[in-house]
Amino acid sequence: MTPTAPGPLRWISYAGAVSPQSTATPAPLVVAASLVAIEGLLMIVLAVLELASLSSERVSLGLTTAGFFVVYGVGLALCAWALSRCRSWARSPVVLAQLIWLGMAWSLRGGDGPWASVALAVVAVVVLAGVLHPASIDALSDRPSEEG
Repeated sequence: MTPTAPGPLRWISYAGAVSPQSTATPAPLVVAASLVAIEGLLMIVLAVLELASLSSERVSLGLTTAGFFVVYGVGLALCAWALSRCRSWARSPVVLAQLIWLGMAWSLRGGDGPWASVALAVVAVVVLAGVLHPASIDALSDRPSEEG
């Protein structure tokens, strides 16, 4: 019997010695994590742009908006890092974030920039597909797979 650990390392025992054996992160999960990292970076850039456009009439609103963007961006970046390390806790926040991005895409669909709506929707759907792919679900599972 070989004991296994959750996450990217599986522990295999050889005659009493325990050594880590690296398991590869599935490609759909790598793509999803990469796109989530880009979303996080985009939110941090939006925070910087919000601070750059601060005016004396709306200091409070500008600071709180920039603060929210920074927290959201850092949270997405942290979740992207966790997904790339096959940490199961990151799945739920990422799925919720993508549902928010889909809502933003829907609200932008009739405006001046339909390209933004399409881009947001495509990225969100690709991330959801990557996170909810069977190989990703298995990699993010806290239990070892029945196949391996």
